[in-house]
Amino acid sequence: MKKVFAIIALMGVFTFGMTQSVSAQEEAADAATEQVDSVAADSLAADSVAEAAPVVEESEPVESEPVETGMYKNIKTKFIEGDAGFMAIVAIALILGLAFCIERIIYLALSKINTVKFIEDIEKALLEKGDIEAAKAIARDTRGPIASIYYQGLIRLNDGVDQVEKSVVAYGAVQASKLESGCSWITLFIAMAPSLGFLGTVIGMVQAFDNIQAAGDISPTVVAGGMKVALLTTIFGIVVALILQVFYNYILAEIEGLTAKMEDSTISLLDMVAKYSNKK
Repeated sequence: MKKVFAIIALMGVFTFGMTQSVSAQEEAADAATEQVDSVAADSLAADSVAEAAPVVEESEPVESEPVETGMYKNIKTKFIEGDAGFMAIVAIALILGLAFCIERIIYLALSKINTVKFIEDIEKALLEKGDIEAAKAIARDTRGPIASIYYQGLIRLNDGVDQVEKSVVAYGAVQASKLESGCSWITLFIAMAPSLGFLGTVIGMVQAFDNIQAAGDISPTVVAGGMKVALLTTIFGIVVALILQVFYNYILAEIEGLTAKMEDSTISLLDMVAKYSNKK
């Protein structure tokens, strides 16, 4: 019996030891599983954080608007400071005056011809060939006041030298008036521009006194605004008048040159008419 109890006791100890060993292995396995699960959970959490984090894209450089510098900016600033509404009237005077100047310059440029060659062609047709119609055709097909004067003289060639002279002188005056057409408008704007500037001066002074009256003070800060308007409008008015005056003087010089050529050409035409009459 004792042996039986001893065997049962040994079997119990062995079984207990095996149970403890299996339990330890199961605990170790559970710990390892928990550690793996923890690492996996941390990895999933990191991935989720990475996905949730906003993706920062590289923004393209924003091009800044060009900053106006130099004379243009200064002129625009002063134009606005001088009361843009009133300064616009001075600018309109400048634009209209320049329009008339450009029109006259183009007209005078188109009125110029090679006078020497033109007179030679008329002389060959009239004196050398005796062909009046050919001379008329040359004058008719040539632009400019000189050719028009020649044509008017040639169509009255058979009426005598006196009639040709009267016709040429009368038509020369008409052509001279056409050359000067529009110049009166240029002189108007030349006179108007500084007058508008002086009017702006008066308006600016009135504004300055109104500011003094409203503030009850005569400090420089109160007076400066009205005085600036007064001075700027005067400056712009004078500048406009000077610009138009330069163009006007150039136009007058061109008109004088063309008038002198018209007079010389008229004398040449009368000489040709006299020679043609003597040949007959």
